[in-house]
Amino acid sequence: MSAVDTSPRIDLEEAMRKLEQDGYAVLENVLRPEELKLYSDTVDRLMAEERAHPPVPRDGLADPEQDALIRDYYLGHYTVSEAEADRLVARARHERARNRNTPWPVPYGKVSKNFIHLPTLFDQDQSQRVWQIISKAPEMAPVVENPAVLGLVRHMLGEDCNLHDYQATSIGPHTGGGAWHVDAPLGQIPEPLPEFPLMIQTVWLLDDFTADNGATRVMPGSHRYRKSPTWLHGSLEGEVVLTAPAGSVALWLSNTWHRSGPNDTDGPRRALICNYNRSWLRGFTDFVATLDPAVADSFSPTVRYLLGYGARAPECR
Repeated sequence: MSAVDTSPRIDLEEAMRKLEQDGYAVLENVLRPEELKLYSDTVDRLMAEERAHPPVPRDGLADPEQDALIRDYYLGHYTVSEAEADRLVARARHERARNRNTPWPVPYGKVSKNFIHLPTLFDQDQSQRVWQIISKAPEMAPVVENPAVLGLVRHMLGEDCNLHDYQATSIGPHTGGGAWHVDAPLGQIPEPLPEFPLMIQTVWLLDDFTADNGATRVMPGSHRYRKSPTWLHGSLEGEVVLTAPAGSVALWLSNTWHRSGPNDTDGPRRALICNYNRSWLRGFTDFVATLDPAVADSFSPTVRYLLGYGARAPECR
């Protein structure tokens, strides 16, 4: 007897049409049950470890004036606790040291989001993200080269696109949701914004996304507005709630207006986020500089290219 084909049936042409016309698409039940369990269990483990022992670099020299400005920036722009603001200052000191204390020519709040840390704990420590999933859990690498999803991404960004970042997020219970935005660096470049997407966000649902547990909100067609939304919370007329069962994938273009919704339930809403960018953009994560070479050798050529191997400037001698 031949094996039963249990792979999901995905209408890629319809998904491409949705991305191009509405700026977003949802593919239901892409992950197999065993994959969903592996990824969910792994994310739970990583989040528990980092909540118990938050990563805080100890290198880098204090700069009282600059450190105070950085701390005030995070407390003023994000829903972070005092403790998380202090950890973000420590991470900023580490980056200063890593970059030979080279100053930015603009204030911290004007620096591209690609070059500063975003909070690990937010919503007053109720919500959480884990960076560098590919390094911390190499067994989760197959997500980034899923044929159906990567095919959609390459259709929109070109065959030589790269991975921008790979993180896990958990929107905590009884939190108010995020602000409307477009993805970096679009929020910091002059309008009108480009007519074409610079990046595509793919969100792998580890829990059901429902209207009341923090499911992402998007504005259909907003990728054609060619401007950023006002940084505000709350509903907008015409918004769509991306509801789908766990194991599904939601995609949207970098210039599509979106935000995380409020979570009115008693449990978290978890997801994996793989963000892809056009090959000529700098990624949010420098995978090549941070990944163990032995781990990189274990990946497929496709994963390695997406991480930046083979997609770097050559050493000219």
